[in-house]
Amino acid sequence: MNLIDRFLNYVSFHTTSNENSTTAPSTDRQLALARALVEELKQLGLSDAMLDEYGRVYAHLPATPGMEDKPVYGLIAHMDTSPDASGENIHPRTVLYEGGDITLNPEKGVVMTRKDFPILARYEGKHLIVTDGTTLLGADDKAGVAEIVSTVEYLLAHPEVAHGTIAVAFTPDEEIGCGADHFDFKRFAADYAFTVDGGTLGEVEYENFNAANAGVKIHGRNIHPGSAKNIMKNAVLMASHFISLLPAAETPAHTEGYEGFYHVNYCKAVEEEGYINLIIRDHDRAKFEARKEFLQQTTEYLNRVYGDGTFELILKDSYYNMREKVEPHMHLVDRALKCFEESGVEPRVVPIRGGTDGARLSWEGLPCPNLSTGGENFHGVYEFACVESMEKMLEVLVRLVTVGE
Repeated sequence: MNLIDRFLNYVSFHTTSNENSTTAPSTDRQLALARALVEELKQLGLSDAMLDEYGRVYAHLPATPGMEDKPVYGLIAHMDTSPDASGENIHPRTVLYEGGDITLNPEKGVVMTRKDFPILARYEGKHLIVTDGTTLLGADDKAGVAEIVSTVEYLLAHPEVAHGTIAVAFTPDEEIGCGADHFDFKRFAADYAFTVDGGTLGEVEYENFNAANAGVKIHGRNIHPGSAKNIMKNAVLMASHFISLLPAAETPAHTEGYEGFYHVNYCKAVEEEGYINLIIRDHDRAKFEARKEFLQQTTEYLNRVYGDGTFELILKDSYYNMREKVEPHMHLVDRALKCFEESGVEPRVVPIRGGTDGARLSWEGLPCPNLSTGGENFHGVYEFACVESMEKMLEVLVRLVTVGE
């Protein structure tokens, strides 16, 4: 099976994770792909491929003769897809992009326009795998999964290419911040690792957001509107008041690079009660802490306005910037940059405007920069993957686990 056929097979699996679940993995449907990957890896020749009780897949490609004492490099990708868009019944198709707009679904009028997505300009003359405009694609991160499995396949087919032991892991629930939960470092047994979970070809990332989740419960008081004066506390309006106090220019749609943000991603309210969920992101730890303090102060202010206990804030840190954990091991970043250059790709070191399993794994002792996959526009119906970029990533990963020290 070639790389692209492998990818298309993987996206046929419905693997959406569920942030409201209390199980590990969060959805049983992720296990179907996990089991298929174990079987595929065994068929390729990785006899120790296994699925643990938490839905994580581990396997090792033994070192070639004479390379047993070399550092063990690991490759990691996640199997789940984001709950932000449907990941069921995906209907991908491949188009040769020759410029202009791409109509994804004529019946529904879903069009990926050059105006809205200027990144398309860099893909003229390339083959793009797109959706039918009703689901996401799953390049995040099944492109990474396919590229890693194809790397293993290539090395098994070319025993003359020398390499040390290579560890492979595929995780569930990365999209809901739980990919590194229950990760078995002893079983993985790698000295260093790379997550293959980025976007545009050539990107190397060792900085990510500090991240937290904030839930805001709003306790209102409902009464018939005809007799509501000085009695009703409308949670709908109070939710709106809270959101209005967030800095208008500090949202994902108005920020880039190292700029942090507040992102309201859920709001539901009736007169009696309401709930707002938002995520807080910033690369700078001090600014990150200041953002959380701002939410605390906002909550306290509104409780003074509407009465004690009206607003209840629940804050939970999700992950931290991996930079300080990777910087003592910058040879990993240099290694990745070299592999891109030798593969004819101009590399770019960029900050991740999000997070990966690599952030938490780095904080837990496994230095783990992140690499591109060749996908774009993740988490929505406009997601696509470039065939030529994915094929180039396969070349890069082969170099990564076989070149120098």
